[in-house]
Amino acid sequence: MYNSHVSDPELWLAVRNDDEHAFAMLFDRYWVRLYKTALWYLKDRENSEEAVHDVFLNIWNRRHHLEIESVPNFLLSAIRYQVYNRMRAVKPPVAIALHNIETDNLPDYNQSDHRIKNQELLQELNYHLEQLPKRCQEIFYMSRMDNLSNQEIATHLGISKRTVENQITMALKHLRGCFKEISIFLCLWYLFFK
Repeated sequence: MYNSHVSDPELWLAVRNDDEHAFAMLFDRYWVRLYKTALWYLKDRENSEEAVHDVFLNIWNRRHHLEIESVPNFLLSAIRYQVYNRMRAVKPPVAIALHNIETDNLPDYNQSDHRIKNQELLQELNYHLEQLPKRCQEIFYMSRMDNLSNQEIATHLGISKRTVENQITMALKHLRGCFKEISIFLCLWYLFFK
């Protein structure tokens, strides 16, 4: 039987050895903290509970393969990942919002073409963002998709405002480089194949 004085590394070792009681203790130890984090972002109780349960379900299913050095850090990253996936699924993509503004006055035959191009551009953007470190992606999405200020992001993540600025700068520099190559390719393609 485990008591509350068992360390996280000891619990994690027991979980990796298929100890369901140790897993239940880990769940009880961190559920409230993760739920509060999810609720703060999602503002929805049911969705927040599902996010926390998904984190623990994934941990149990992947327990033999996961290497966790710090349980609290791992769980915080995992819940943030769940939260942002849910927020992205609910939020309309930026390209669609831009499409609504830019194509209101265009003839109908151009609207479907613009919709397809915007969707392709959004997919391209997401592809290039996925090449960045997870923390950098998270900060970029909070800044550009959630429209949070650098100070708000710093407060939410418990990091300095300067770190947030550096991460956003790194993401934008990466995206500029990626899209610069794409725009050069598109120009050449247009010149030679149109």
